[in-house]
Amino acid sequence: MGTMPLMTEVDTTSSAVAPTVAEKGQHPLELLLKERGGRDYALKEGDLIEGTIMEKRGSRLFIDLKNRGTGIVYGREFYDAQNVIKTLKPGDRVSAKVVDLDNDDGFIELSLSEAGREKEWQEIKHAIDENTVLTLKVADANRGGLIINYKGASGFLPASQLSSEHYPRVDGGDKKKIFTELKKLVGTELQLKIIDANQEEGKLIFSEKTMGGAGAQEKLSAYNVGDTVEGEITGVVTFGAFVKFDEGLEGLVHISEIDWQLIENPTDVLKVGEKVKAKIIDISGDRVSLSLKALKSDPWLKAPERYKKGDLVHGKAVKYNPFGVFIKLDPEIQGLLHISEFGTEQKMREKIRLNEEYQLRILSVDAKDHRLALGLTERHPDKETREEQEEEVSKTPATEEPKEVPPAPEENPEKALPEGT
Repeated sequence: MGTMPLMTEVDTTSSAVAPTVAEKGQHPLELLLKERGGRDYALKEGDLIEGTIMEKRGSRLFIDLKNRGTGIVYGREFYDAQNVIKTLKPGDRVSAKVVDLDNDDGFIELSLSEAGREKEWQEIKHAIDENTVLTLKVADANRGGLIINYKGASGFLPASQLSSEHYPRVDGGDKKKIFTELKKLVGTELQLKIIDANQEEGKLIFSEKTMGGAGAQEKLSAYNVGDTVEGEITGVVTFGAFVKFDEGLEGLVHISEIDWQLIENPTDVLKVGEKVKAKIIDISGDRVSLSLKALKSDPWLKAPERYKKGDLVHGKAVKYNPFGVFIKLDPEIQGLLHISEFGTEQKMREKIRLNEEYQLRILSVDAKDHRLALGLTERHPDKETREEQEEEVSKTPATEEPKEVPPAPEENPEKALPEGT
């Protein structure tokens, strides 16, 4: 398509168009674009799609999607992508993400900014799947490791995942001296692999360590998912721990695989140099996932025998989250006191203080899904029936961390990138 404005292609005197324009208040161009081609109903919201720029008019961008119809970028999506849109001209090809298949005006709503982020994450996932070695520059350092950005995502390289060449060798493990050594790497380029990624939080975890070539790969081929291995913890970070179980072979124990109980900070229960037994739960390329809890009996299997609906129990408040507060009933079982018991988060924090014990009532026990719902002993006036509370609480897993947890007054509000040892 040429650069001539599409306005010249529209016959505004057409009797077929004029009544519709009068009724809907639409521009003839919009009607013409809407009538072009048929919809491809295999398309769905969230899909990435390519198209050709037709025209920018005011705060609207029209994109020709051929037989799929006409796409439009407007409103917040237009302003979020202004820096990109101002460089586009008719005839340019672009990728966009489908926001709405058929808006009120009959167009396919698109997002350019989300498409860019989605495309970057597709490339990140491809790099993980292919075990791609990336050459990346160190942007910054903290006491636990190095900050490295890739494809718009904030990445972290734990000190424990540095190669022997770059690992800070400091007598006595003085953290200040380690930090000083890490800062010397800022600005340098390292050969890295992505070992973990969280798209929702936009964070990556890198490793400079490799499996050591063909010899190590041959060693790894002797292991299978389900095998039990013995090893030594080589690094503990906020998302889990690394375990060396053979010469040149190391696996990751994710925080969710450390124990059956909720682990807030792996450094509270695991130490570098500690000998452990773990079960291999996944082998993907040269990445090995391990589990400590898989070798322990599930305490929730006996929970229904110890805790029954209606029982009064005593427990310690251990952590706030957007759904309520976790209550530790014993060393292995925690329940959730739902926020609906209080009405608001502020009231919950005022009434329930961390590290204090309370008498509560068990609302329900679900051993299969590891859920135990708790309620206050006195009925909250904002609720009409106890059954409503039980229904609300049962929807929230009591042993899973939420994606985002607002800091409690007693807790440190600073949530930096993971620090390792």
